Amino acid sequence: MNKPPRVWVSNENPKAGEILRVRAQIEHPMETGLRTDPATGQLRPRHILNHFEAKLGDALIFVWDPGTSIAQNPYIEFTFKARRSGPLHLFWQDDQGATLSASKTITVS
Repeated sequence: MNKPPRVWVSNENPKAGEILRVRAQIEHPMETGLRTDPATGQLRPRHILNHFEAKLGDALIFVWDPGTSIAQNPYIEFTFKARRSGPLHLFWQDDQGATLSASKTITVS
């Protein structure tokens, strides 16, 4: 997880009460630990994304704990109502302890 995530917010300067859509994608192998490596005949070690959260300032607005059935390079999309301004923090963690984060500033008018 060394490449920066791709993040899109429908409107970074919304009016109060507007519904915002957030789309985010990271590069991650999402290896289930159930496939055999054809070159070695050994199982490939499990390496999955297991936690995602989004916060606006200190307020938690979305949590997702994906499992093994999620495809490589996970994409997530969610909506929330713009109530106040602040930094939108996105955070990913995988089962090997690697983390990745991204931020966008939301300014409510």
